[in-house]
Amino acid sequence: MTAAVGARRRPFAWRRALDWVAVHSLGLALGLMFTLPIVFVFLTAVMSDSQAFTSELWPREWHWGNFGEVFEQAPLLRYFGNSMMYSLLATAGMVLSSVPAAYALAKLRWRGRNVVFLLVVGAMMLPPQVVAVPLYDTWSSLGLTGTLWPLIAPYFLFDAFSIFLLRQFILTIPQSYVDAARVDGCTELQALLRVVVPMARPGIAATALFCFLYTWNDYFGPLLYTSEKPDQWTLSLALSTFKGMHHVQWNLAMAVTLLIMVPAVVLFAFAQRSFVKGITFTGVKG
Repeated sequence: MTAAVGARRRPFAWRRALDWVAVHSLGLALGLMFTLPIVFVFLTAVMSDSQAFTSELWPREWHWGNFGEVFEQAPLLRYFGNSMMYSLLATAGMVLSSVPAAYALAKLRWRGRNVVFLLVVGAMMLPPQVVAVPLYDTWSSLGLTGTLWPLIAPYFLFDAFSIFLLRQFILTIPQSYVDAARVDGCTELQALLRVVVPMARPGIAATALFCFLYTWNDYFGPLLYTSEKPDQWTLSLALSTFKGMHHVQWNLAMAVTLLIMVPAVVLFAFAQRSFVKGITFTGVKG
């Protein structure tokens, strides 16, 4: 009897072992696929100029001085400040404008709400290149081209993707919480700040992280508005120009690439838990 039971359990044990191997093999393959390019960039960044982008993948000598040399080749600290100002101000403007808009679309009942939501979705699907010319003419008439303000100011007014993402998260918050705040005498602004915002912190954090990473890596916007003003360049635009000026020195270009990646990686490492909660739209449990 015991032998028969053991014989029955063996196929299940083998199947479980095969499933474990298959899942971990797939995870390992995906991990290598995403990790190897970063390893390649790092190894190239510490190579000599003559060895970079040759058939030799491992450095003969480790040239850590490449990371210091890039600061001598270009004013990276100024570009870093421009990128940080662009990303932080745009993210702050997005939060200030998108949270109330998402709350109005998710929790308030008013005529035309569904039409406005469809317009938001339509704006989200509109490629930015379609409106680049009229927007450039508008900002040019205001004398703001050559600065980062044409990129920052729109986030204080409207960002379709952020509004959509926050609306979807706020919808998961039970309406009874908002109704209870209204019964207690709260205005809509108080209900938003005291009830919805604390419950929607994971969603707000995820949306803010999306906005920060998008603006940090943005190349088209700075190229359009600041290409003729090098003192207003961001890191993404400066990196492209750096590669153009030093097209042979790929080791320096890769060193700059690693330095640009550091703030985004650190930010994601600290905000990973909130990001995962927000992107899964869990909202309030129970």
